[in-house]
Amino acid sequence: MTYSEKLENAKILYPFDRWLEAYDQGLDQYSDENCDRAKIILDNLIDKLISLEETASINDKLGLFREAVEHLNFLNDEIDGSLIETGEREDLCTLFNEIATAAGLNPTEYGGGEGIASEWCDW
Repeated sequence: MTYSEKLENAKILYPFDRWLEAYDQGLDQYSDENCDRAKIILDNLIDKLISLEETASINDKLGLFREAVEHLNFLNDEIDGSLIETGEREDLCTLFNEIATAAGLNPTEYGGGEGIASEWCDW
């Protein structure tokens, strides 16, 4: 499997369809708009990692992860901290770790062993 295929394959872990189901159960923070905004952040991360190519420096890759996590922090703050709660945090941490692995990074080397998102997340 190629580098780009590994990264694209991480999208199977996207939790956003499941989050949308919560909207149908009355949790307004999981609107189409908010879920789409979160999805775009992750899509951009994957697209930018693919553009960098597999041989890019670790620091360049980490910069993209930091940017994505900080965008999610901002999105969550805009929604009064209610978009990313415990279950959603776990979804996103798993997803970020999978993307990191596909990008050639070892997620356990970041966030005190908790994973790459833990380096910068406020959620």
